[in-house]
Amino acid sequence: MNILDEFDTIAAPATPIGAGGVGVIRISGEKAFNIIEQIFSNPKFEPRKFNLGWILDNGKKIDEVIVLPFFAPNSYTGENVIEIQCHGGINVVKNILNLVLKHGARMAEKGEFTKRAFLNKRMDLSQAESVADIIHAKTSDFANVSMKNLSGVLREKINDIRNDIFEVLSKITAGIDFPEDVKEPEYDYLQESFQKIISQIDEVLKGAETSNIFRQGASVAIIGKPNVGKSSLFNALLSLDRAIVTDIAGTTRDVLRETLDLGIPVTLVDTAGIREDDEVSKVEQIGIEYSKQSLDEADLVLFVYDASQGLSEEDKEVLKLLKNKKHIVIANKADLVSERNADTLYISALTGEGIAELKTDLTTKVCGIEPETLDFVTNTRQQECLKKARASMEQAYLAARLNELQDLISIDVKSAILALDELTGELITDDILNNIFENFCIGK
Repeated sequence: MNILDEFDTIAAPATPIGAGGVGVIRISGEKAFNIIEQIFSNPKFEPRKFNLGWILDNGKKIDEVIVLPFFAPNSYTGENVIEIQCHGGINVVKNILNLVLKHGARMAEKGEFTKRAFLNKRMDLSQAESVADIIHAKTSDFANVSMKNLSGVLREKINDIRNDIFEVLSKITAGIDFPEDVKEPEYDYLQESFQKIISQIDEVLKGAETSNIFRQGASVAIIGKPNVGKSSLFNALLSLDRAIVTDIAGTTRDVLRETLDLGIPVTLVDTAGIREDDEVSKVEQIGIEYSKQSLDEADLVLFVYDASQGLSEEDKEVLKLLKNKKHIVIANKADLVSERNADTLYISALTGEGIAELKTDLTTKVCGIEPETLDFVTNTRQQECLKKARASMEQAYLAARLNELQDLISIDVKSAILALDELTGELITDDILNNIFENFCIGK
């Protein structure tokens, strides 16, 4: 839908379709109250008060419901909004929704309620995008940090940067437009200001990798020679007996994958033991090739060796494969040894020793920072906007160092502001907006 189109009245279920205790149907738009008055037995609405009554179809009772009225602009969308709380049966919700549509509403598109909230200035684009993050969050930590975005933390950061850029631009513009009354700012001042702004942008971008991992998850492969306890560690991290464990070398012939919630979504991969041996069967050899492939694809590798036997030549050969990979060296069967290497994490998959510490190290190693230290998250679109703003400020800084004409410098400074305006939605196109809300569910 074109963002300049006149808003009509929309409706959709705000709860998943299916059997449940409660179903919610949301109506938003100018005709919301007119529609509910035609189908509700108790349509005397007052702000901050809900009404109990029946949904009626030509006098026939459909369901006893609670209706919550929200008067514009004090609603989620900024428009008149009606929420009907009915019983959660599939047919009940369907019948009431059809009745609403029959009386003048149309079915909402994906994310259209939140799109209207953005267009009606109830939230900026970064806050609107955080709604989708909260809905699709795979872990509680990501849901929590997305809630910070919804509260406006990222918006405030971007506005602070934009205000600093605008202040410098104002001084440059004043010096250009009113040379007799206002001196152009000193180039030293421009360089110092631009460097400060670049640092501010870098600070926001610092959490970009962690933000992406929160959304996409990380792959962690457990690698080592046969019979060092890889599958035991796999089970211990998952707290369930998922992989078969025996004292026979080469038990694991295939790759096992399970999801682990460590504040970030982690795909834990148990692999076949890697060894070079003429007696290796064809099936085990295929498993070893899968292991090497999993190693290449992993974001982090847990290299495991048997602490009771020490680091053997075979272990060292496997370790060479990890030369260019982010990894953690783990000595399993720590309950069987007394002497320990300070550079190695000792664990016992049997007793559970060191497992909690490993989970902490794993999270920090994958993210680069502690997830709970994040004040906000950014998505790919926002990161690209920030990178464009940074590139423009970098160009302005280089121009200031060369004492170039300040009206030329102002062009790059304006470009940085436009990039930040694109991030918050002050400057946006239909295509970008529709692409963002296409990822929402209907009813939100």
